[in-house]
Amino acid sequence: MKMENYPEKDGKKVWLTPDEVTDLLDEADDTEQRIAMGLMVRCGLRVAEAVDVAPDDVVDTTAGKFLRVWAGKGDKYRETPIPEQLAATIAAADDWRDDDSDVPVVEHTTRTVRRWVEKAAERRHDATGEVGWTYLGPHDLRRTWGQHLVESEVEHGIIMEWGGWADWETFRENYLGAYSLEAQARGMEKIEWL
Repeated sequence: MKMENYPEKDGKKVWLTPDEVTDLLDEADDTEQRIAMGLMVRCGLRVAEAVDVAPDDVVDTTAGKFLRVWAGKGDKYRETPIPEQLAATIAAADDWRDDDSDVPVVEHTTRTVRRWVEKAAERRHDATGEVGWTYLGPHDLRRTWGQHLVESEVEHGIIMEWGGWADWETFRENYLGAYSLEAQARGMEKIEWL
């Protein structure tokens, strides 16, 4: 886990490692919570975008499965990749519910989804004693997603398109950690005396 102070408010920005993402998703109480948190940490959605996702928004393209975000921040449209497993979970949820496929799959408010993330983080803190979990909020899941894309060497322009960012500086200042723990570990491997 990586943390950094917010420049002008209390609290910390948090970036999770891939293992911590898995641990957090395992804390979900049910499928709906797993979908909501997965949309944020695996697709880079904001909490308000996650509660608007309907099964019809998952589409197959020649590049793979994508998620259509119809009204992102500033009411902007974008498309972002969605993992096969998350897409399959959304399709399965659509099969067992009575709603039409154009009705959002997360049937709770943004406030409730925020509370789900906070409760899951609280349980991780209780299990690990890692204080960083006490700072984790829903937007940190989007932040983590962006960091993981950078570390996977996805082109910056593609990251900006998928995440709906207008400029690299905004992404860099608000989402990208200085250096992830993984990047720091790679650097430390080069130092003989460590």
